[in-house]
Amino acid sequence: MKKKLVIFGGGQIAQLAHFYFSTDSSYDVVAFTVDPEFLTESTLFGLPVVSFDDVADLYPASEHEMFVALSYSKQNSNRAEKFAAAKALGYMLATYISTKATYLSSVPPGQNCFILEDNTIQPFVTIGDNVTIWSGNHIGHHSVISNHCFIASHVVISGGVNVGEYCFIGVNATLRDHITIGERCVLGAGTLILANAEAGGVYIGTASVRSKIPSSRLKNL
Repeated sequence: MKKKLVIFGGGQIAQLAHFYFSTDSSYDVVAFTVDPEFLTESTLFGLPVVSFDDVADLYPASEHEMFVALSYSKQNSNRAEKFAAAKALGYMLATYISTKATYLSSVPPGQNCFILEDNTIQPFVTIGDNVTIWSGNHIGHHSVISNHCFIASHVVISGGVNVGEYCFIGVNATLRDHITIGERCVLGAGTLILANAEAGGVYIGTASVRSKIPSSRLKNL
C-alpha cells in the first residue's frame, strides 16, 4: 500500500515533484494545496487543488504526508516557512531520493528533502531538513548540509565541508575540502570557494564576455 501524499505548490517545482513521486517512489500523490490567494485552478494533472486553509480537514495528517515543493526564493525562507506551517498542522514531510542517485551515507536525510538523479552522496554525509539537491552533484564524505539549503546542478562539495542553514549554491560551484560556509550564503554559478565563507556572504563567479570578433569571421565553423 502506497503512502498518500499532498504536494504544496502549483508551479514548476510542484509539477516536477508530482512526476518524481509518481514514477519513482512509494507515495501516491492524491492532491495539491496552495495558499488561498494562489488558488486559481481546481485541478492539476487531474488531481484536486485545495486551499491550504482547508487541507487538514480534507486530507488529514493522520492519513497523509505532505511535500513542500517550492524553490529557493527569498533565500529558501518561503520553503522553510511553509515547511514549519505543514508541521504545525501535524504533517510528516516526505523526502524523495531518486533511485538513480548514489546515496552511500548511513545517515538518512531529514524531512522534505528532494534529492534528484545522478547525485553522489558519499559515506558519513549528513543532510538536514528541507534540503533540495538538484541533479548531478557530488557531496563529499563527512560533509554536513544544514537545514533549508538549495544546491543546484553539477556542484562539487569536497570532503568535510560544513554548509550552514539557508544557503544557496549555484550551478558548477566548487568547494574545497574542510571549509565552513556560514548560514545564508549565496554562492553563484561557477564560483570556486577555497576558504571559509562568513555568514551572509554573496560570492559571484566570473562571467564570460563576448568577443569583439563576430562568429561570421570564424573559419571552420
